Amino acid sequence: MALIVQKYGGTSVGTIERIHLVADRVAHTQREGNQVVVVLSAMSGETDRLVKLAHEVTTVPDEREMDMLLSTGERITIALLSMELRGRGINARSFTGRQVGIITDSAHTKARIARVTADRIKEALKQGVIPVVAGFQGINEQSDVTTLGRGGSDLSAVALAAALKADRCVIFTDVDGVYTADPNIVPAAKRIGKIAYEEMLEMASLGAKVLQSRSVEFAAKFNVPIEVNSSFKEGKGTLVTKEDRDMEAAAIAGVTGDRNQAKITVVGVPDKPGIAARIFGSVAEAHINVDMIIQNMSQAALTDLSFTVPRADLKKAVPIIQAVAKDIEAKSVSVTEAIAKVSLIGVGMRSHSGVAAKMFDVLSREGINIMMISTSEIKISCVIDEKYLELAMRSLHSAFDLDQAQA
Repeated sequence: MALIVQKYGGTSVGTIERIHLVADRVAHTQREGNQVVVVLSAMSGETDRLVKLAHEVTTVPDEREMDMLLSTGERITIALLSMELRGRGINARSFTGRQVGIITDSAHTKARIARVTADRIKEALKQGVIPVVAGFQGINEQSDVTTLGRGGSDLSAVALAAALKADRCVIFTDVDGVYTADPNIVPAAKRIGKIAYEEMLEMASLGAKVLQSRSVEFAAKFNVPIEVNSSFKEGKGTLVTKEDRDMEAAAIAGVTGDRNQAKITVVGVPDKPGIAARIFGSVAEAHINVDMIIQNMSQAALTDLSFTVPRADLKKAVPIIQAVAKDIEAKSVSVTEAIAKVSLIGVGMRSHSGVAAKMFDVLSREGINIMMISTSEIKISCVIDEKYLELAMRSLHSAFDLDQAQA
């Protein structure tokens, strides 16, 4: 008997008819002799509706109250699916994040999981009950409701799979796996049969929307195999697992694009020790993630410092940076929103030379200027003008022979 954690995204439970289909799949998995734990997102569009309501009340909603509001979406779906299963004579029971013991820090709207007790889930499984768990949410040490950020239901599922030592964690979504690029942008994109945790983590953090990046980080840490599959059709998906030699054969596994970027430049920064720490320390205290950082060469003891942040955090970041800039006597702060990040990812980069040079050459031939560059062992990212993102992705996908990749 296998223990399988199944997670269903918002489109998979977007209507009552689709909830019926989820119930069919859950019931079938149980009939095959497996124990099943189900993790659900809110119905498609529900979180956006709740966010809109909050902003109709106030322009800057309190984050603790936002978590209380947003956590209601998943409660609806877990109750509905549990009712559906019980109506079929299947013993199922719904649980919130609090009830299953998902304990987080206190970073409201983007909390990080500290530990998972899962005691009630373990007891339910012993009793032959199918636990249906609200994804995306937990509680902090003060028993306040917290949420895990966009895509947080993926993290809920992987964390539960790790705590329960599940055999598999299957993420059911509206696509049938991980692709070499977004098929909506690159029609020639191919499904990847197997991908390393490292590659998937880079792809998720660099714009691929199939899995939340923190869920992949958690899976890698606790060695949880993840399957990404479609809720709407049968067939093989993508297995996210440990790296093996086959994965190193190709230099590049995929191309990603991310429009969720904004660039902040602090102009005329005094070039002396401790200044960068003051700037980025203030940003870190606000729980804002900084991605790329570039500092220009110092002239007349002054330099310019540019960095990127998620566009969703821009309104929060700018006043913080403006206050620090005034404090350190920098000249000004400028913001550029119409940027995007295009990235190449592949564990094979470790053993293949010339990837960066080829990438820069491809972008140059297309007349695309590079504003910022960031590299690691297995990825290269370039910040470019947002209007060139789709052209860059298609050109790179073709240049690195991903159009002929085998699923």
